[in-house]
Amino acid sequence: MDISKLMIAPPVTVTPAATVRAAAQRMDEEGVGSLLVVEGGRLRGVLTDRDVVVRALAPGLGEDVTVAEVMSAPAVTVDVTDGVDAAYRAFRRSGFRRLPVVDGHRPVGVLAVDDLLLDVFQRFADLLGPVAWSMLREPPADATRPESEPVRITSR
Repeated sequence: MDISKLMIAPPVTVTPAATVRAAAQRMDEEGVGSLLVVEGGRLRGVLTDRDVVVRALAPGLGEDVTVAEVMSAPAVTVDVTDGVDAAYRAFRRSGFRRLPVVDGHRPVGVLAVDDLLLDVFQRFADLLGPVAWSMLREPPADATRPESEPVRITSR
C-alpha cells in the first residue's frame, strides 16, 4: 500500500517569514501539532509545537520571532509514491512522529505514526474477523465432557 492512502491531505502550511505567534495560532485553529514551512511551493522545513516551546519561548526569544529562526530543517520526508515499508524505515531512522509527504519538492500531505498504527490495527482486525466469527459459530469441543453435561465454572 502506498502512503498516499494513509496521509492527511492537504497539509497545513506556514511561510518562513510568519511569526511564531501566528504559527501557534494556526496550529490551534487547525488542531494540529506541526506545520509544514513552505515558500514558493517548496518545502523548507517543519515547525512543531515543541519547536515553538523549546526553541522560541524557553530561550526567551518570544512569540514574534520568525518561523525560519526556530523551524526544524531540513525536513525528513517521504515521497507520495513510497510504500508503507519506506515510511516505517523513515520513522525508525528519524525518531519523528510526523513526516511531510512530498511530490518532488511540493508538499502534498503529512503522515503520522498514528496513521500507520491505524492501518496496522485495521489489518489485524481484518485478519481476526473471520477467525472470531468461526469461533462464535463453532465453540471449541471438550472431548472429556459429554455435550449434555453442564459446564461448571468455579473460582479459585
